[in-house]
Amino acid sequence: MLQFIKDTTVIPFMKIKGIVEVLCLVLVIGSIVSMCTKGLNWGLDFTGGIVVETSYSKAVDLNDVKKEYAKQGIVGTTQHFGTNQDVLVRVAPKDGLDQQIVTNKVMAASKALDPSVTLSRTEYVGPAVGEELVESGLIAIVVSLLAILIYIAFRFEWRMATGAVISLAYDVIVVLGTFSVLQIEYDLTVLAAVLTVVGYSLNDKIVVFDRIRENASSLPRNTVMSRLFDVSLTQTLSRTIITSGTTLITVVSLMIFGGEMIYGFALALFVGIVFGTISSIYVASTWALILGIKRENLVPVKIEKKESDGYETMD
Repeated sequence: MLQFIKDTTVIPFMKIKGIVEVLCLVLVIGSIVSMCTKGLNWGLDFTGGIVVETSYSKAVDLNDVKKEYAKQGIVGTTQHFGTNQDVLVRVAPKDGLDQQIVTNKVMAASKALDPSVTLSRTEYVGPAVGEELVESGLIAIVVSLLAILIYIAFRFEWRMATGAVISLAYDVIVVLGTFSVLQIEYDLTVLAAVLTVVGYSLNDKIVVFDRIRENASSLPRNTVMSRLFDVSLTQTLSRTIITSGTTLITVVSLMIFGGEMIYGFALALFVGIVFGTISSIYVASTWALILGIKRENLVPVKIEKKESDGYETMD
């Protein structure tokens, strides 16, 4: 594998673990405060709403369309639908705005740009994700985190498992906090991105933990745990740079060129990958050290076989 760091180099990650952990906690607390005060900007997948599609006689700029909609008090998700002449707007349900009123306002705004505009369709769309499905999803997430905790505890060590679950919770909260602060629409594509971040981040943590366990057996017995973690994290850093770097190139390209509809998905992946990489290095490892993990907890116990005298006894 391509190496960016010399084999003899050891980066002292754990030297600033306290500072980074405090910064991560500040981000998490800030995200929770934002979600409690501002909330999330739920998309139509969660709230339902009104969909109006119009067809212009010529290609129109979405920014011009949004400005005219804003003059009529219409705020929603606006996109081209099929061609640059067709525009679709989704408006969340609000008091005093029924389907007919929204349709009339959309048409009035559209005719200001093109008197020949025609109404293609208008309909009310119910929420794709009902309250019962949201509750089921939350239960599924909690169960999956418990399953991850049990797996890593069995595969590695319970202190590592605890650190991994805490860091995964950090990742999800920071992504949600970003959407809460920026008030970017949270829809099913963003939810898919959040779940992708959980899987991506978990894989990263497993790789780091596996190297830590290997070095627990191979490094000298007098190696302190912070040094053991520094060596392991440095050895996996090249792999992290390659995997996270190539993924981020794709994600940033989607953010820039993917358009409005995919921007939320790409942003969630971007924040999740960046913070997930940091949490794999610091949060998961730091919590394992805070909980008092020792080298003896990582080295497998050798079972000594009793020597026989070569004779078998029969009952």
